[in-house]
Amino acid sequence: MPISTMLDRLHASVKQNRWFWHFTVFCRIALAAGFLPSGFVKIMGERFTSLSVNHPMGHYLEALHKTGFYYPFIGVLQMTAAFFLLIPRLATIGALIYFPIILNICVLSVAVRFDGSLLNAPLMVMANLYLLCWDYDKLKYIFPFNRLPEPEVRPVAKATFRTFPVRFFAGVAATVILLAFLLLTGFDLKPRNHTRDCLTQCAGSANPQACEDFCDCIHRQGRPLDECLANYYRQGPAKK
Repeated sequence: MPISTMLDRLHASVKQNRWFWHFTVFCRIALAAGFLPSGFVKIMGERFTSLSVNHPMGHYLEALHKTGFYYPFIGVLQMTAAFFLLIPRLATIGALIYFPIILNICVLSVAVRFDGSLLNAPLMVMANLYLLCWDYDKLKYIFPFNRLPEPEVRPVAKATFRTFPVRFFAGVAATVILLAFLLLTGFDLKPRNHTRDCLTQCAGSANPQACEDFCDCIHRQGRPLDECLANYYRQGPAKK
């Protein structure tokens, strides 16, 4: 059986289950809620956070804030994507606009170890990917294994199956827990938002002075994250 036919049948069966419909609505609302406030702040021309410019994320946001019309342009795209997600007929376009924006935020958050979106951004990427999979029937022809013409799968008007997809939601829960564990415990050190927060990591360090120097390097000297981490590891890594 061709892979395209298998995916069509799987997609059609998923769309007939009301629980997946409910989860789709939840993802759309949650993602829209994540972009509306931040997009509005950018359109108004206000700085997005109160982070010091010495913080790695603060460096980036301060530079972004001073890019002229590019800054509110991002806000317009964020709010457009959010509003489109809330309109069923435009939800697919909204998910397509949303994805490159949230993927960029996700990579940035992990790169600078930013507490504010270190977990939220990857979860939003996953929710966005789910929405794109939900609209597979509209996007499938971008894949090389789908060729025109092809027999159409009859559209499903409404959810009919009431069976709760235990394995799917158990997988979602397990993925969230695993992702949270890896992201929240996978770094020896994080800049944290403020000096006092950064210093709380030093009590469990094998070299507290090296940890304090790291925090000073970030928050007082404003040095790049990689440089501060390199100085820290030269003095001694955190205790495992």
